[in-house]
Amino acid sequence: MDERRLYKMVLVMLLSLAVFIPLAAMARDAVPVSAAAVPAARIDTGDTAWILVSTALVMLMTPGLAMFYGGMVRRKNVLGTIMHSFIAIALVSLQWILCGYSLSFGPDVKGLIGSFSWVGLNGVGLTPNADYAPTIPHLLFMAYQMMFAVITPALISGAVAERMKFSAFLIFTLVWTTIVYDPVAHWVWGTGGWLKNLGVLDFAGGIVVHATSGFSALAAALYIGKRKGFLHEHMPPHNLPMTVLGAGLLWFGWFGFNAGSALSSGTLATMAFLTTHIAACSATITWVVVEWLHRGKPTMFGAATGSIAGLATITPAAGFVGPFSALCIGIAAGIVCYIALNAKTKFGYDDSLDAFGVHGVGGTLGTLMAGLFASLAINAAGANGAFFGNIKQFFIQAGAVGLVALYSFVVSFVMLKVLDTTIGLRIDAEHETEGLDISQHGEAGYAL
Repeated sequence: MDERRLYKMVLVMLLSLAVFIPLAAMARDAVPVSAAAVPAARIDTGDTAWILVSTALVMLMTPGLAMFYGGMVRRKNVLGTIMHSFIAIALVSLQWILCGYSLSFGPDVKGLIGSFSWVGLNGVGLTPNADYAPTIPHLLFMAYQMMFAVITPALISGAVAERMKFSAFLIFTLVWTTIVYDPVAHWVWGTGGWLKNLGVLDFAGGIVVHATSGFSALAAALYIGKRKGFLHEHMPPHNLPMTVLGAGLLWFGWFGFNAGSALSSGTLATMAFLTTHIAACSATITWVVVEWLHRGKPTMFGAATGSIAGLATITPAAGFVGPFSALCIGIAAGIVCYIALNAKTKFGYDDSLDAFGVHGVGGTLGTLMAGLFASLAINAAGANGAFFGNIKQFFIQAGAVGLVALYSFVVSFVMLKVLDTTIGLRIDAEHETEGLDISQHGEAGYAL
């Protein structure tokens, strides 16, 4: 290993420690709450079992995303692409435990951020927290939300696939989670969050997960620039079966993502489960039909992408709408996201794996659709949308997703600029030709 690479590795480690050590030092030694001390009457074993399963399902989505993205890139970049998602599991989980959960869900500070009261999980034990999930252990709610934080920056990696330095991705992921995801999660979901107080509806992350990652992905694609040979060389997915398997795992895990967001195992979880599946199905069929009419042939790649578009779009509305509304939302997702994906070549930016076209556009569309289709008859804790006599809700949704999109884009662009001027953002041309697997990780995905 040459000296320059060694210095860069040391710099990455020091920057990471500079973030984590002071925060960890702020945490007092938390006294764990023993199981015997938990008031049994407040714990519902059925709800707890369902959220444990849902937590595992959402965790599985990130390896599913790794396969979905990994199959879409060229063979020389498969491991480098998979690594982006896989490392996010470990990196963001540690950030979440040390400070992320406290910043997102901790006691409110002026509606903008959580306090440092729960740093290092201080005070987060087995007793339920009535503000968030009164029938499951507080630690389980924390773990469930952790999996959402994990997958969100991994989604961004699709926009910069095949050309971003691994060291830069690590720092970007760590800082982005802290200054973009955590504050937005508090605004929308945290007790006292200012968007939550305005009545914004986001059942499972259309704003918090998909809008933040999608618009940050757009900023990344625009800043880092096109892949070498983009629009001049043919760059087909190298392993479509891997992508389809990844899509299947994502679809499977999405039931935990959306139905688990009911935070109970009752009727609301059932409705969210059903609307999730209906929207995915209708988006898949719509995408295939539109592609067939547009290009003359229906593709497996299109069907897989359409299903993810439907899942991303129903996410903010899943627990607020009924089955027919979900069908309509899925159809809208299949049309609008298809148009968005095809528009990138006309605008000339290289969102390699369509992170913005699927997640940014889908999350925004779904948030707006919640403002149209939401019904108090489905979820008494929600609101009626425009189609049920409350047009104000649509404008609340539009304002919230627009503001979060702008915040995510601008902050991400500034972060990328700082990284580029310090350690560098993009691999050099020689390494890009060689591929991420060898140049960044010293291994190959296939030894044939």
